[in-house]
Amino acid sequence: MKLWRIFITLVLTVLAVISFAPIAWAFCGFYVAKADTKLYNQASQVVIARDGDRTVLTMANDYQGDVEDFALVVPVPVVLEQEQVNVGEPQIIERLDSFSAPRLVEYFDSNPCERRFDLLQSEAAPSQTGTRIRESADSLGVTVEERFTVGEYDIVVLSAKESKGLETWLRGNGYRIPRGANQLLKPYIRQKMKFFVAKVNLKEFEASGYQFLRPIQMAYESPRFMLPIRLGMINATTEQDLFVYLLSPQGQAEITNYRTVKIPSNTELPVFIKNEFEDFYKAMFQTSYERENKKVAFLEYAWDMGSCDPCSAQPLNLEELRQAGVFWLNPSTRNNVFITRFHVRYSRDQFPEDLMFQETSNRQLFQGRYILRHPYQGEINCPAGREYKRSLNQRLEREVQTLAKLTRWNIKDIRQKANLPQGRRVRWWRELWQ
Repeated sequence: MKLWRIFITLVLTVLAVISFAPIAWAFCGFYVAKADTKLYNQASQVVIARDGDRTVLTMANDYQGDVEDFALVVPVPVVLEQEQVNVGEPQIIERLDSFSAPRLVEYFDSNPCERRFDLLQSEAAPSQTGTRIRESADSLGVTVEERFTVGEYDIVVLSAKESKGLETWLRGNGYRIPRGANQLLKPYIRQKMKFFVAKVNLKEFEASGYQFLRPIQMAYESPRFMLPIRLGMINATTEQDLFVYLLSPQGQAEITNYRTVKIPSNTELPVFIKNEFEDFYKAMFQTSYERENKKVAFLEYAWDMGSCDPCSAQPLNLEELRQAGVFWLNPSTRNNVFITRFHVRYSRDQFPEDLMFQETSNRQLFQGRYILRHPYQGEINCPAGREYKRSLNQRLEREVQTLAKLTRWNIKDIRQKANLPQGRRVRWWRELWQ
């Protein structure tokens, strides 16, 4: 019997440890909402899968208008052949966006009068105009390096001797680009870069059955780890939002020619934000952007793609990663992919250079995470409960102060929405500094 009691004791001890041990996919609280790219009316998205000199670049088209007028001009470091270009599926970018989006999570205070374990942790074929293209190209200093069709896109890869001739060639061959484009083309020509140019093949687009243009993918080898953004400013009437998802087997990617800051994170907010998270995140991002003088890139997420905590979407499986351009995996290897998500809001005057990146071995985890802590609503009759009530008002006031600082919202309106206890004295200097 004595041995039996010892055995039972050991079993209960093991069960107790297991019961209170955090599991890999769980967290204390639950995911509520995410701040994905749908918050923004005009948001470009780019996926870059990079290992060494090998790159797969996926560009989502946030094009609004008649597809007949669509034209994409992207500087690339090398001449691309047809087999290096693919038309991808937009769902893959949506999956990356959902997985890496800043998120709102909820916690609920338990009864302070009950002893509990606190698990919260800090946390082609040649076109009919082919002859005319070759003839005009020679006189303008433009060379057609490659020409083919992939999916619904007719593609040419060009090299050029001078920007005016390149702009003239593009216009003469039906590419509707804005006036003055040659000024932004000049730096790329000086760097001897090529130009990947795409427009929609209307017949193929109609046959595809798609309503929207699909992303274009390019695979190439080059020591240059960069993303050209200046040409995207030609059509811009306002500041542009760009989301870059960098996938690497090494660790975090870094932007080398602009300062990068982490988006404000791990802050506790009033619980009414649950119904206003989109408004909060947009206001918070704009406030942070202005405080940094509109000259920084924001890190919104950095994580090993084999896990997530909390999960706003499940990690991508091997097939989805392959569709996103990850080329270093096979079914027998583990999911060795690290994702870095940058959010860049840029304009021509504040971001005069293209984005330059480098791979690092830094695998430090980061996420944009915002916390709601619901007060305990039950009856409290104990010394610890009375102390909880006193500290609760201080906590609620801190949440109000934090929200006002992050968003520049009116603190009186925040207090009213937060339903702070009436008659509570508010120190006069708090409103002065807010």
